[in-house]
Amino acid sequence: MSEATLKELIEAQLRTVFDPEIPVNIMELGLVYAIKIKENNRIGIDMTLTAPGCPVAGDIIREVDEKVRNIEGVSDVDVHLTFDPPWTREMMSEEAKLELGFL
Repeated sequence: MSEATLKELIEAQLRTVFDPEIPVNIMELGLVYAIKIKENNRIGIDMTLTAPGCPVAGDIIREVDEKVRNIEGVSDVDVHLTFDPPWTREMMSEEAKLELGFL
C-alpha cells in the first residue's frame, strides 16, 4: 500500500471521530495538526483539543488510537496531544463553520 493511500485511510478514519460536545468530526474541526507515517507504518498523530480542560480528552485520544490501529498495515500508533498552537475557530473547515453557524 502506498503512503498516500495509507494517509487517505487514516484521514477517513479520523473523520469518524467526533468531539462529543460539538457535532463535527475532529478533521473538520481542525484538531489534527499532523499525520506522520514512519518506518514500518508506525503512525504518529499530532492533535489538539478545543480546550485544554476538555472532559472527554481521554475518550477522543483512545478512539483516535483504536481507529487508526485497526487499519490494515498499521504497525503502531502514537497520538501526541499538544496545545501549541492553541486551537481557534479559524482552524475549522468552512463546512464545520457553516454547520456550527460561525459564518
